[in-house]
Amino acid sequence: MWDGQAALDALPVVLKGFGFTLLATVLGFAVAAVLGLLLALVGRTAPRGLTAPVNGAAAFVRSTPLLVQLFAAWVLVPGVDALVLGVLVLGVHYAAYLSEVYRAGIDAVPKGQWEACTALSLPRRRVWRAVVLPQAVRNVLPPLGNYAVAMFKETPLLSVITVHEMVHEANTFGSAHFAYLESFTLAAAVFLLASWPTSVLVRRLEARLAEGA
Repeated sequence: MWDGQAALDALPVVLKGFGFTLLATVLGFAVAAVLGLLLALVGRTAPRGLTAPVNGAAAFVRSTPLLVQLFAAWVLVPGVDALVLGVLVLGVHYAAYLSEVYRAGIDAVPKGQWEACTALSLPRRRVWRAVVLPQAVRNVLPPLGNYAVAMFKETPLLSVITVHEMVHEANTFGSAHFAYLESFTLAAAVFLLASWPTSVLVRRLEARLAEGA
């Protein structure tokens, strides 16, 4: 049976955990966005001797569960702060996916843009910085947003390496006060309230970009 007082007591604990959840998501996605772009650029511009191992490593990361990667990092890299380790694992895991998103965005740049840059004899670095990447990033903004939401919803996995994110705090409160129903319901509600508006904004952005294409 629902206990209103227990829910009120659990709310500040859950919201405190939400702060760690949000921090892990923002920092993890920042790592993923930058590293994913670097992986995509390496795949397009580096010699084959470098691209093959990089692409193989990215494929390996995509083929293994995030939970397993968290456990492996926790065991193999002892002494690192749990939140820092969780952010790095999240970043690397999602970078492997975002690299494919960026690659698709780069491939979507019209061939005529590349030919025009060649005709103008623009330096290769300027071609990427001023012509290709701005168009590619614009093309992939909606899927980037979707992956940000997906990462947010996977942060509860960080509890396995003792990060005090929202689900970890809800579980701790529930075990201490025998109020799992209240604490986990509040955590689910916070996830919904935080992720639903973001999902709606991503869909609207996708529709707007499609109209402007």
